[in-house]
Amino acid sequence: MITLEHVSKIFRSGGQTIRAVDDVSFEVAEGELCVLIGPSGSGKTTTMRMINRLESISEGTITINGRNVVDMNEVELRRSIGYVIQQGGLFPHFTVADNVAVVPRLLGWPKKKRRQRAEELLELVGLDPALHADRYPKQLSGGQQQRVGVARALAADAPIILMDEPFGAVDPITRKQLQRWLRQIQADVQKTIVFVTHDINEAFLLGDRIVLMNDGAIEQNGEPAELLREPASDFVREFIGDEFALQALEHTRISELAKPKRAAVTDDAVVIPGTLTIPEASVEVAHADGAGGEGFWVANEAGEPEGYVTYHDLAAALGEGIVSDSSVNGQTDAERKEEPDDAVHHR
Repeated sequence: MITLEHVSKIFRSGGQTIRAVDDVSFEVAEGELCVLIGPSGSGKTTTMRMINRLESISEGTITINGRNVVDMNEVELRRSIGYVIQQGGLFPHFTVADNVAVVPRLLGWPKKKRRQRAEELLELVGLDPALHADRYPKQLSGGQQQRVGVARALAADAPIILMDEPFGAVDPITRKQLQRWLRQIQADVQKTIVFVTHDINEAFLLGDRIVLMNDGAIEQNGEPAELLREPASDFVREFIGDEFALQALEHTRISELAKPKRAAVTDDAVVIPGTLTIPEASVEVAHADGAGGEGFWVANEAGEPEGYVTYHDLAAALGEGIVSDSSVNGQTDAERKEEPDDAVHHR
């Protein structure tokens, strides 16, 4: 959907040349939520603003569905991309419904259609149109204003939405609520979203892909699990923080542990979805009935058993520290082999 190739943004001031964005390349797939994150001055917001040409591109190319954005009309480009900023950026003299319908109005939609669309979107973002459509922004809480800002970005059904630290100006409790709410909304609307934040927890909660920037360049670009399990540099490791090992489990699917097993699937075998994270799978296995054998099966998207995970491998992934030549509960490997299978399984 969006491709950046060797993109740079150069500012010149007082005889100095500053590369605010330096040779940045990455892609955002259709329906993907891509998070741009990094410390202040890392170039993340400037990079995002070049996508809809709120910032000019000094070097390189940005394409949307194969079209170079430089060749597109600026006004049409921006109207075709939703844009959400901190505090919603709402017009104070417009009602909530009129704020949501700003772009449809510019596109010449009839008044009745604009109102209908505004009410549909207010319902989508969890605001009752009967209570909120005719209010003004100052009559809303900060969290409600952010929801209206997102509704406005969705109003013209734009395939792409840019979000510039949209939840940065609200209190921590409201921020968590908005983050969970955005995940639910994205699951429904499946827009292509570029989301800028400085909050690492927010990035891992929301992002399908994370682009971590520093000094205008990309330090690492990948899925959350990649950054957590295989940080590309000391900067990445330090930026994520000391809790990265625990967070890695939350972003590791059980299918990544699965291995082929030649034995047939028995009637009492435990089969769980491969899309579950390791902690989720652990809970499901713990509550499964008849979980015999040395492990359990992992199903593919069609629900068919495809791979096998041993309890040993699952425990090792959870950090239980099981190794073949160690003692467990004071027992050696030889002593444990003398135990019945049920005793091993329950331990």
